Amino acid sequence: MSPGPPEAAAPERDGQAPARQGLVLGALILVAAVANLNLAVANVALPSIGAAFDSSQTTLDLIAVGYSLGLAASVIYLGGLGDRYGRKLMLVLGVSLAIPVSVLAAYAPNDTVLTAARVLGGLTAGMAYPTTLALITALWSGAGRTRSIALWSGIGGAIAALGPLLSGWLLESFWWGSVFLVTLPLAVVALALAVLFVPSHVNETTDPVDHPGGVLSIVVVAALVLAINFAPVPDRGRLSIGLAALALVTAAAFILRERRTAHPLYDLAIAGRRIFWVAAVAGIIVFGTLMGAMFIGQQYLQNVLGYSTFDAGLAILPAAALMVLVAPRSAKLVESVGSRVTLLVGYASCLLGFVTMLLLWDEGTAYWAIGLGYALIGAGVGFAGTPASHSLTGSVPVNRAGMASGTADLQRDLGGAIMQSILGALLTAGYVTAATADISGAKPSPELTAQVQAQLTKSFASAEAIGQRYPQYADAITAGAKQSFLDGADWAYLAGIVAILLGAAIVLLRFPGRAEERRLLGEYHARDTAATPTASPSSADKPVSPDAPVPSDAPVPPQRAAPEGEATKPESV
Repeated sequence: MSPGPPEAAAPERDGQAPARQGLVLGALILVAAVANLNLAVANVALPSIGAAFDSSQTTLDLIAVGYSLGLAASVIYLGGLGDRYGRKLMLVLGVSLAIPVSVLAAYAPNDTVLTAARVLGGLTAGMAYPTTLALITALWSGAGRTRSIALWSGIGGAIAALGPLLSGWLLESFWWGSVFLVTLPLAVVALALAVLFVPSHVNETTDPVDHPGGVLSIVVVAALVLAINFAPVPDRGRLSIGLAALALVTAAAFILRERRTAHPLYDLAIAGRRIFWVAAVAGIIVFGTLMGAMFIGQQYLQNVLGYSTFDAGLAILPAAALMVLVAPRSAKLVESVGSRVTLLVGYASCLLGFVTMLLLWDEGTAYWAIGLGYALIGAGVGFAGTPASHSLTGSVPVNRAGMASGTADLQRDLGGAIMQSILGALLTAGYVTAATADISGAKPSPELTAQVQAQLTKSFASAEAIGQRYPQYADAITAGAKQSFLDGADWAYLAGIVAILLGAAIVLLRFPGRAEERRLLGEYHARDTAATPTASPSSADKPVSPDAPVPSDAPVPPQRAAPEGEATKPESV
């Protein structure tokens, strides 16, 4: 049975909502769940993958970050394509393609193919994931939208945190590739629900897509993430510098392009709005801390504490539970005290989580400290996720929902990619530095050849393999590798703390308080609707009376916005 034509949203007490809203929201959350699970499942399998392919720590970093890389690099462009050619079409196409790509990752013959499959998986998610939030923005308004975003953010984050548990259970009985098949049943169900219940062509634009800007946006993000990953690798300094230079040049070209084109892919006038850019930066840091904590934590639990893959996944449950419990309360907090206070509460919780990891996570840590660290991170993301996404969607015209949702996805994916890359790079650098110092202080031995030394400093898995080859030194090698890993992890935790403090300072100093936030959102809405006061026939919005109160996040008709503080000017042709 094919879905019928799009239905107009029926008015509710607190805003607009689509018909069969429970089924629609459930379908969108499941689609997002497919992307979130695929994002997280690799972390718990990294030690197994490293042992299977004798991968370096840098290669493991790339496998972990590959999915985020593909997703973060593509969401802005693919979000724009969805706004123009159909969000539902992009959603269905992305979920459909995720299935064969997951199979490719599961049966990859080497770590190079696996890394490529992870990047491709991120690209398929880039088709589907941005449209989920864009459709929530287009179909709901008022407090209903805030609640829907809270559920989308909280459940999505919790599913990402549950990924390692499912992966760990599979790795107890199957090979490392089984973790990449875990999303297949969910993808089939999500695809069916999306086809049947998600409306088509709601508040979409007819403006042409800025394809050159899209290509530039992909290059900027990809070059930046790869530059960070290669920075600590020996003999890759020139490559890292070259990639960083490429990112800077293409970023400048992207900005120039978006300022000059009549139909920008990423409207810099909207992006310059204070509520928008501060929320974007805040979200990048807070979601990045979640992915970074999971990335480092899974390797720590297995390599240092000797947890099984299942136990390592089980250890993350406090983060998932707190995200689900806190997200609805975060929505109420946004409505009562505003986004700034809610964001700061989330930041404080994330900060305490990283301080717990730095001070309490060592070679003999009891589980209560592990659970506490994850619970604090989960609560922080649960509090901060809703206002970060809500502020983005509330400060843009609804026909630019793809831009807002793409930015919200960048919060998770670029934040995850950058934080995993930075923390992974620091973990690698710290591990290599500590392992090299340990080897330099060891007694000379004929077995300690240059090749063996290179293997010992390559990664924890490589050091364990050397220990198996030389059982008489196994205890010393394992002890040294654990201490080297802990030294590298401390570098990563400190970087996370610095990032959180920086983000909190930006929110405290630049994000408006509740009254000013509402005033600015009303001003944005009035500015965006000034030229076209009524919605298009396919819109889910009600006509807005000039004298009616303006919901802080009400969807609005197509209209480019002037920069904050300027009067609206006619568009150039």
